[in-house]
Amino acid sequence: MFGYIIINKPEIKFREFDIYRSYYCGFCRELKHRYGAQGQATLSYDLTFLIMLLTGLYEPQDRVGACRCAAHPLEKHPTRINEYSEYAADMNILLAYYKCLDDWTDEHKLNKFFFSRMLSGDYRKVIRRYPEKAKAVYTGLENIHTCEKAGDTDVDKVAGYFGQIMAELFCYKEDPWAETLRRIGFYLGKFIYLMDAYDDIEKDEKTGNYNPFRSVWENDREHFDEYCNHILTMMISECSRSFETLPILENISILRNILYSGVWYRYEIIRHKRLSKKDETENV
Repeated sequence: MFGYIIINKPEIKFREFDIYRSYYCGFCRELKHRYGAQGQATLSYDLTFLIMLLTGLYEPQDRVGACRCAAHPLEKHPTRINEYSEYAADMNILLAYYKCLDDWTDEHKLNKFFFSRMLSGDYRKVIRRYPEKAKAVYTGLENIHTCEKAGDTDVDKVAGYFGQIMAELFCYKEDPWAETLRRIGFYLGKFIYLMDAYDDIEKDEKTGNYNPFRSVWENDREHFDEYCNHILTMMISECSRSFETLPILENISILRNILYSGVWYRYEIIRHKRLSKKDETENV
């Protein structure tokens, strides 16, 4: 359900991409430092956005360094790490643990079951540090599972539960910015959930897995992309509206690149692939 909140590399300056990558590499390094190789394996781009958002808002002191890794063994890559990298690492473990359990429950993927067992000790550590965050994630996912079992087609309702999860993760602390951060997380969470559903609709149709867009896909396939685009646009517009009220100056163009352009990168790939397949079918 992750990997949608990314940068649009062709639309950003080289220097800005290097900064973005340094936070991403720092995040990877922090996951390994705190949770070892299994923690590092949970790395995703989505929470890199959270790190940079909180860094731009609260302006902590970055620890700047460089390191080699298995993915890039021949040269060192710059890294930037701060307290929000540490926080994001903990939240990433929470999400990854439950994602593995979800994949095991839905599709009986043995590798996900065993990986969840590997993460269970790290998961318990995070629960002790952030019991309220862990409770919010658990409650939100239980609500989603209830909707899935009931075959609930209320798109706004089920996406809202994942939005509530991300709202709590985005709220680092209770201060004057807490509610704004919650709104950003809420609408971004809904966007992620719905983008994932849009991405998986054909696979879910074949497997019979739950998908909130299933009835729209089956009943009005001709306007499916237009329908999904409209909903996704509303979600990211509300997210961006709240984002623009924050007094962020540092790396603002990188954050805007992600929100206004990067989040649509996967959507365009999915849409073009689907349209190409449709054209091939019609030309047969």
